[in-house]
Amino acid sequence: MRLTVLFSLGVAFGFHSAAEAATCDSLAAVTLPNATLAASLVPAGGFVPPGATVTPPALATLPAFCRVTATLRPTSDSDIRIEVWLPAAGWNGKLQSVGNGGWAGTISYPALGTALAAGYATAATDTGHVGNTAKFATGHPEKLADYGYRAVHEMTVAAKALIPAFYGNAPRLSYWNGCSTGGRQGLMEALRYPADYDGIIAGAPVNFRTHQLTWELWVAQAVHKDEASYIPPAKYPAIHRAALEACDARDGLKDSLIDSPHTCRFDPQVLACRAGDADSCLTPPQVEAARRIYAPAVNPKTHQEIFPALQPGSELGWGGLAGPQAVGEAVEFFQYVVFNDPNWDFRTLAWDTAAEAADAAAASVLNVTDPNLKPFFDRGGRLLLYHGWNDQLVAPLNSVNYYQQIIATVGRSTADSRVRLFMMPGMNHCGGGEGPNTFDRMGVIERWVEQQQAPARIEASHATDGTVDRTRPLCPFPQVARYTGQGSIDAATNFVCRQP
Repeated sequence: MRLTVLFSLGVAFGFHSAAEAATCDSLAAVTLPNATLAASLVPAGGFVPPGATVTPPALATLPAFCRVTATLRPTSDSDIRIEVWLPAAGWNGKLQSVGNGGWAGTISYPALGTALAAGYATAATDTGHVGNTAKFATGHPEKLADYGYRAVHEMTVAAKALIPAFYGNAPRLSYWNGCSTGGRQGLMEALRYPADYDGIIAGAPVNFRTHQLTWELWVAQAVHKDEASYIPPAKYPAIHRAALEACDARDGLKDSLIDSPHTCRFDPQVLACRAGDADSCLTPPQVEAARRIYAPAVNPKTHQEIFPALQPGSELGWGGLAGPQAVGEAVEFFQYVVFNDPNWDFRTLAWDTAAEAADAAAASVLNVTDPNLKPFFDRGGRLLLYHGWNDQLVAPLNSVNYYQQIIATVGRSTADSRVRLFMMPGMNHCGGGEGPNTFDRMGVIERWVEQQQAPARIEASHATDGTVDRTRPLCPFPQVARYTGQGSIDAATNFVCRQP
């Protein structure tokens, strides 16, 4: 069956057999439907990103590779740019595609470079428009569909045609690696195109995209509906310290990390100013604003939750959603996708109709809320989910909710062997933060897919100025890391994963 499929692909796309692997330049002549291609061999250390005058350090030491750039037009209004990078030597036989952030609109060159340096053929797309903005969407439903789901799939099909054209062999395994929008893209692939990838890494996924963008304005309104409610960033450290004081030691260890913040009820009223305003306290309107930030967005008429809340521990990053201006990606979503009014003011958003309006405009192309990933799992696919508890941009309980829905839909036995969620104490959005925030994502998913080693625990690290100063195990949700009582609290070997 596999040979038949590969032969059919070869006929359809016009690439060569294993004995006739193409040169890099000749890849420009590969026939892809509705596509124009260019290809050139980039010498070792010779890549300069488009528009740049010098190569960033992270890309300066890349090995030689065949760089294929293409424009895909699956519809008359599509203009999807992709890049496929193929190692000139030392290919590991696998494809690793990489995701985007926000509204995309750019090629993820650093992520391409990381994958290439590790020996993968790798691919990325701008999702069909230029610039990290929603302005492209007004009057262009096909472009919104390209951004929502189609561009990544079209890119994947193209990459899987170009790889055997160059090497004479198709990739033996294909992986997706993305966070935030990239996490949503990975889940979209698992749901809509379950045969595209064998292993998917989806970090902090914005899979409930219409509601996540709506909730971002819930936070913005909390601090800007009445400007007396605005919380200056100078106050964030005081709120953070108070949250740690209330929640940190509940796991038996005072380590500046909150391992289960959703189980801690922190009331910012403890910081109420008693004698005038100061950076160490909150005025009454600021207390109410902070309470709203810690509360999920809710429809006031139906009392249904729109989206979960930021968690205690996230305060140092509140400037992302609760800063001087409402977050641009959410404002633009309503201006250019929902209401088609570039002058729309986020302060006018009514919560009894906000989510419904957002869903009507874009749920069918942006959201991945269907938890039935059984087709992906049935063909052996593995899904690695991770999310930082201190995430300041995407409420972490969103991932918990979707994971639990997957389990309820496909069954515990299937889920246990196919999907794992790792919540990361102290980590911000996709990285950073006070907690261990770095782990070998590709190593974990490869061992799972290729050796059937489902991750029972993952070692993560935190570094300061490039020096690792703490390691901890990440535990599959709902397990948490617990100190054994002996040895350094900064060494993962002194912790075990247990049920809370």
